[in-house]
Amino acid sequence: MTTVTETARRGAANARRRAGRRRRIIAVAFVLPALLLLGALVVYPVVFSVGRSFFDASGARFVGGENYVEMFRDPATLKAIRNSTIWVVVAPTLLTGLGLMLAVLVEKIRWAAAFKLLLFLPMAVSFLAAGIIFRLAYEDDPDKGVLNAAVVGVHDMFEEGSQYPGARAREGESLRKTPTGSYETTATLSPGDAPVPLGVVGVRPQEVPSEARPAAEAATAEASADELRGVVYLDFTPGGGGRAGEVDADERGLPGLTVEAVRDGRAVATATTGPDGAFGFDGLESSGAYTLRLPAANFAEPFTGVSWLGPALVTPAIIGAYLWIWTGFAMVLIGAGLSALPRDTLEAARMDGANEWQVFRRITVPLLAPVLTVVFVTLVINVMKVFDLIYIIAPGPVQQDATVLATQMWLVSFGGGNDQGLGSALGVLLLLLVIPAMVFNVRRFRRSQS
Repeated sequence: MTTVTETARRGAANARRRAGRRRRIIAVAFVLPALLLLGALVVYPVVFSVGRSFFDASGARFVGGENYVEMFRDPATLKAIRNSTIWVVVAPTLLTGLGLMLAVLVEKIRWAAAFKLLLFLPMAVSFLAAGIIFRLAYEDDPDKGVLNAAVVGVHDMFEEGSQYPGARAREGESLRKTPTGSYETTATLSPGDAPVPLGVVGVRPQEVPSEARPAAEAATAEASADELRGVVYLDFTPGGGGRAGEVDADERGLPGLTVEAVRDGRAVATATTGPDGAFGFDGLESSGAYTLRLPAANFAEPFTGVSWLGPALVTPAIIGAYLWIWTGFAMVLIGAGLSALPRDTLEAARMDGANEWQVFRRITVPLLAPVLTVVFVTLVINVMKVFDLIYIIAPGPVQQDATVLATQMWLVSFGGGNDQGLGSALGVLLLLLVIPAMVFNVRRFRRSQS
């Protein structure tokens, strides 16, 4: 009997072992494809990059830590580290703040679901498509770039541009250009002198205002003894044949220009030209010696907006595009955390006399701290490896001004540098910077599940 019992027990144990072995084989069979992909796409590239970082550009000579030393000597790499720091500090902070603000406000509106969907839609757009969209939106030409079109429209509502942009006075014996861009007569004038002709060029005939009249009559009119007169005209005769510096019969005056009478370096009187280009100053001292000045503002180029993709603004501009894409992500995650808050705690605070700002600052934000931390750290990891937006949006001449570690790694390795040793070192640096944030996020996630 004992023998039969022991045999049955051993048979059951063997069956359990075979079942356990079968389960392990099945588990390995299911996990193996994922492990192979993980090894081929993650582990092998990491190990290879670490090894490659100790060799020179050709990969033939072992250089030890020379690439890591060179990495911190290269001004372009230092600029990439600086820009990456700006990204890590600014973008996640703004996104977390915007997401929190929008998540709280969305709770107060009727069409919350539609609003969340609208803000989350940019997440469905690839970084490539988003980069192309914002590259067009940031165009300097206001006829192409929507942002500059808006900026120019607002600017022109409050400040009028010059009537003759790009024009210039004809320099010569009678007129000279000053360092400020204005034009002054070379000779001094006194009230009662003959009208002074001030020729202007650089204005196409079709751009002359329709109310402009011939300037010849104004150029020959006599001035009174206490008046200083002159005429500003387009020194160009359609069809040719005119004389430079002289008012010909077919040449028209330029209305709307500002002319100043200057004495001792100071403008003492101002006049505006009429339809025939004539202007006059009354009440000047008859014994005074004056020069006439055409201010540079008469010929100032029109305001064309802001150079969004210039060296100074390219990084903030790209961060703005990144915010457009990821704000919905932050809002949805924080909104999910907000919906899980205990409402009785919030209502108790309101019943105790706390206003909405106090409830938000002292109750809502502390309770949401774990969610906010997860969102912030996730975004930090994401911005450390941002590449697409910078590579697409930043024009070639300012690519180095916008570069971050990811783009610098690509530029050094494949974008003309052809130094894969240094590029691998940059990749290792980027990995070392990302790992602490990833470990922090994983540990926090495990604590929240326990």
